[in-house]
Amino acid sequence: MNAVVQSKKSQSITTIPALEMSEQELISVLENSIYPGASRESIKMAISYCAAAKLDPLQKPVHIVPMWDTKAKRMRDVILPGIGLYRTQAARSGEYAGVSEPEFGEDVTETIGGVKVTYPKWCKATVKRRLPSGEIVEFSAKEFWKENYAVKGGQEKSIAPNAMWAKRPYGQLAKCAEAQALRKAFPELGAQPTAEEMQGSTIETSEVIDGQTGEIIQVQKSPARPALEPYPEEYFRQNLPKWKDLVESGKRSADDILAMIRSKATLTSEQEAAIRSLSHPDGSTEDFAEVGEE
Repeated sequence: MNAVVQSKKSQSITTIPALEMSEQELISVLENSIYPGASRESIKMAISYCAAAKLDPLQKPVHIVPMWDTKAKRMRDVILPGIGLYRTQAARSGEYAGVSEPEFGEDVTETIGGVKVTYPKWCKATVKRRLPSGEIVEFSAKEFWKENYAVKGGQEKSIAPNAMWAKRPYGQLAKCAEAQALRKAFPELGAQPTAEEMQGSTIETSEVIDGQTGEIIQVQKSPARPALEPYPEEYFRQNLPKWKDLVESGKRSADDILAMIRSKATLTSEQEAAIRSLSHPDGSTEDFAEVGEE
């Protein structure tokens, strides 16, 4: 019994040799083998990701994916899991019962962004999971090429497929379908989109990732508020006595009047000072209909 306990204990404290290396040594290994061309800061992020998830960085469980950040107006590296990680996690669960050969829809040939490409309209993948009862359940996912392909982008903002998707339209779509099927079959393993799914995507300030499904959803942008016009000095002089009466009667404070005007127009510092000089010590006690608007 003690031997069994000791065995389980040793398994629980198993270390990952790569993470035992010094940071500088590990970065040097990764930038010269696994992630050539990546910045050292991005490699550090990948190492931190692997350390937190107890993954071996030398097995390349995650990818460094450059994505265009529309807010920062520059490319930014994002750490994303590869489909290989999902496959490994599913296999380690002891309940993975395999995946079907991908099924493809009809071929479509068209010119996209000046590039002629032939691609499958859709791809379907089915992942099998063995339940504790012994029953094998199938989880299928169907993905469409047009909804998944990575654009070339660049300064010309080309919508043509990038080099990988133009060269491997079937293989790339099959990975996306399998990744979705793996998430459906093993939801406890994570919901983050894979590098294969996100490559060539743009980080939009109006997009968020659904925390439950891992899907990227579009957030409706609020319409830009039109710029406010300056409050006309002529109207200001006409309305100042009315505002003074409101303040002195206790129906409104100077701050109330300022807030009301600022919602419709801009004020000069002199106009604001004039209104503040009307301040009533008792403050506001009643609501009133806005007055003094021309």
